[in-house]
Amino acid sequence: MKNAVKEKLKNGEKVLGSFIGIYSPNLIELIGYSGFDFVVIDDEHGAFSHSELENIIRTAESVDVVPIVRVSYDRSSIQKALDRGAKGIQVPMVNTKQDAERAVQKAKFPPRGTRGAAYSHRAARFGKDSGKAFLDASDENILVIPHIETLEAAENFKEIMSVDGIDLAFIGTTDLSVNMGYKSEGPKHPNVQKVVNDLYRKAAEERLKIGTVAASASGAQHAFKKGADYVGIVAISTILRSFEQVVKASKIKSMEQV
Repeated sequence: MKNAVKEKLKNGEKVLGSFIGIYSPNLIELIGYSGFDFVVIDDEHGAFSHSELENIIRTAESVDVVPIVRVSYDRSSIQKALDRGAKGIQVPMVNTKQDAERAVQKAKFPPRGTRGAAYSHRAARFGKDSGKAFLDASDENILVIPHIETLEAAENFKEIMSVDGIDLAFIGTTDLSVNMGYKSEGPKHPNVQKVVNDLYRKAAEERLKIGTVAASASGAQHAFKKGADYVGIVAISTILRSFEQVVKASKIKSMEQV
């Protein structure tokens, strides 16, 4: 049970992924064939049943893209995502060290955590994997990624990242801007950017892995240059902009021909 994204991060490589919030195995295949390293299956804001979540994870594996699940607020969400084969979890609204500890506990088997043990699910190949070998491999390879998306979380950044079992911090810039009161200006507001830049600085000083979301290729490049190791682009927004560009360009061409 290897995790290519975790191995790349350990080797100092940067990884690029895509968020998806709709049930579309075909879109997952396109993401994999495009060369992305991982896909974040959005179970916080997205629309997935448990069986659809499992099918999306299965599809991701078929095209060699690492499946990460942004879990919901349901207490069993972490367990269900991992049992279905997710290679990592992104946990929203981790604001304190205690929140981070709870996330790790739910993702790791005893004695490190409290994750329930079973071998009949697809993460254990329906029983072909079991016992200490499976439990240890899962604990070692699963990525645990807390979201830093409130001012409280940003202020507690070092304490959150000091928790054993946390692999990477994810800056949720939209939630951060809303939490700080900048609903109109959004993540571009100077005060939000100041907090974001401070998080990058702290991560660099402490040699911590950090990630964020980007709206475009240029946004991803900018994030990598700032120090991000892990960047996710929102698939639906990217598709929408591409469609809009096609419509706009087609109308211009049509006007020129008149």
